[in-house]
Amino acid sequence: MTRPTAERPRGGARQATTYDRAMFRIMNDPAARPVFATAGRRRRHRGGHVALTGATLACLTLLYRLDDAWLIAPLAALLPLWMIAPGVLNGGTRGLLELRTRMLDERQLADRDRAGTVAHRAATVLLAVAAGMFVLAEAVGADGLPEVPAVWVLVYAVVVVWLMPLWVAGLQARGEPAEDAG
Repeated sequence: MTRPTAERPRGGARQATTYDRAMFRIMNDPAARPVFATAGRRRRHRGGHVALTGATLACLTLLYRLDDAWLIAPLAALLPLWMIAPGVLNGGTRGLLELRTRMLDERQLADRDRAGTVAHRAATVLLAVAAGMFVLAEAVGADGLPEVPAVWVLVYAVVVVWLMPLWVAGLQARGEPAEDAG
């Protein structure tokens, strides 16, 4: 199994474009390797992105519900961090979800497929649990539940389904295989 390079894309299908080569260099920058050297560091980055996503969504929801201008300040601080965090996660997975298929080797393609499958299952379970909670609350007539506009439930669902593959890939990312000595 050979690793693709910026000069020789996997499979010899179409030649790598300038974009492909640039993204490959960014995602495989040797200077960034120590940041993602251990599974614990990769988990911390993923946990940070999940926390930033939750805090950003909470600020957006509160801004909508309370209509208080002071909520713009934490949102202005969270959004730039939240936009940088996926790039950090993509770097930790060495571009698993960002690079085009022709730039990945067989191991990376298998990892991408596995992350997508696990993310699909996890998002389905989360959505089923949320739907079950709403059905149960409606069945028992829970008056104490805050009224949640359907649009916000939809926004949360879209964000979870959208980001779950990146979170799963960040959690499942493995170190580079040892180079063959012979």
